[in-house]
Amino acid sequence: MSPKDFSLFDAARRRQPWGALALVMLSGLAIMRNGVGFESGPPQPSAAARPVARPVAPAPTAGAVQELPFAPASRIRIPAIQVAAPLMDVGLDDNGWVAAPPPEEKNLAGWYQNGIAPGMRGTSVIVGHVDNLAGPAVFYGLGSLQQGQHIEVDRYDGRVAVFEIYGVEVFAKNDFPGAQVYGDTGQPELRVITCGGGYSRAHGYDGNVVVFARMVGLR
Repeated sequence: MSPKDFSLFDAARRRQPWGALALVMLSGLAIMRNGVGFESGPPQPSAAARPVARPVAPAPTAGAVQELPFAPASRIRIPAIQVAAPLMDVGLDDNGWVAAPPPEEKNLAGWYQNGIAPGMRGTSVIVGHVDNLAGPAVFYGLGSLQQGQHIEVDRYDGRVAVFEIYGVEVFAKNDFPGAQVYGDTGQPELRVITCGGGYSRAHGYDGNVVVFARMVGLR
């Protein structure tokens, strides 16, 4: 894709409102509907066990990283949980939910292409399976991440946006705070989302693990 192509996409997408998508998310994001019931299950963030203050984006600091122009995302790396996965573009499925990558592809994540590109001002969204019928998938360890750890996202313009985690939470699908998760904080932000919470064979996972991060570097 050429720089000219980027600019065409940018004009259509960079100010895509999250309002409609947030309402969709309030009804539940079904990234993996047929999760495997492991004996212990995937790790869950500490917020799953007790009420905590919900994450608030840190205020911009002097010398903050400048936002980037639009460019599609190509790869995500999360060193703390040994994730190094390609990204595919995803949109909405036939039910109006964010589409997930094919479940049989355990090391593949999806970037929501109708929203914000990683590194732009606003909130970009990456989703992936926690498991599939064969076992753990790309974001199985997402709930174990901690504040201060980093996520790197490669872009097709050759830049790598580096994000620092400032919150990890699990939200019930029937009480998903779309405005909080997807709202524009005035900074380049990233949300990484997978299924989490309790699990039953009848209903799958009852929540979503959400990682909140802001861009702190570029290379």
